Amino acid sequence: MPIDTAAFRVPAGEKVKLARRPTQVPAFYRDKADYQDLLARHVRRMAERQNLLYAHDRYALLLIFQAMDAAGKDGVIKHVMSGVNPQGCQVTSFKHPSAQELDHDFLWRSTQWLPERGRIGIFNRSYYEEVLIVKVHPEVLAGENLPDKTRENSHLWTHRYESINDLEQHLHRNGTRILKFFLHLSKEEQRQRFLARLDDPAKNWKFCMADIEERERWDDYQRAYEDALSATSTAHAPWHVVPADDKQNARLIVSQVIVEALDALDMHYPASTLSAEQLQDVRRRLAV
Repeated sequence: MPIDTAAFRVPAGEKVKLARRPTQVPAFYRDKADYQDLLARHVRRMAERQNLLYAHDRYALLLIFQAMDAAGKDGVIKHVMSGVNPQGCQVTSFKHPSAQELDHDFLWRSTQWLPERGRIGIFNRSYYEEVLIVKVHPEVLAGENLPDKTRENSHLWTHRYESINDLEQHLHRNGTRILKFFLHLSKEEQRQRFLARLDDPAKNWKFCMADIEERERWDDYQRAYEDALSATSTAHAPWHVVPADDKQNARLIVSQVIVEALDALDMHYPASTLSAEQLQDVRRRLAV
């Protein structure tokens, strides 16, 4: 079944209601073997286009992944990017900000890790945490040492959305193409995955008490995501709401979106700096 990626894209200006967007859709694969074949095709195409991205050296690609706990961000990154040359790709995971990071504006720590031209950058969480977890946990905002007028401003979140949109538009103008993925997991599927982690001793380490405490704020997070997706999905930096209850389906959707974005770039290999005569001379020398 062909994947219509437009079905998962959030149009600019749409008021997102996550309850109206599915967490699971019919499978795009027949069985496990078919899934592996389809993903392998996507990965091969991605690897080919990455080589061209590097040689062309005019564009960068930034992939941003956001989700609730256990939605499968790590698995998507691992499987979808498995065939990409590690020298042309970098993954950055954003955890709790350091004291130094808290003493800068909220975009500072992320912009240090933006991909250079010719490379693919992957943000496992990102500056969007500043309008998600910080919005759900006001006590985090209190620790950011903002001026009182800024912190108490009723338009604080609107201003942060504007700052994010301005940054992404600036990056687009300068050659960085941005794809943003929200892995849309159901609360029941998260419960099942948490239980699976508890049942498997090899996965116990993945669980901490903070996970269950954050789950209790599920509705708050859903509203925060709806607001962020609505305010920051643009034509040049679109959000994709990817049904994530089926991990394999999610990986196929994400990989298809990336392949289409790379295919859409006007790229070519640079011309050789050697003349035809020089190339022939090189060939003669190698024949000896």
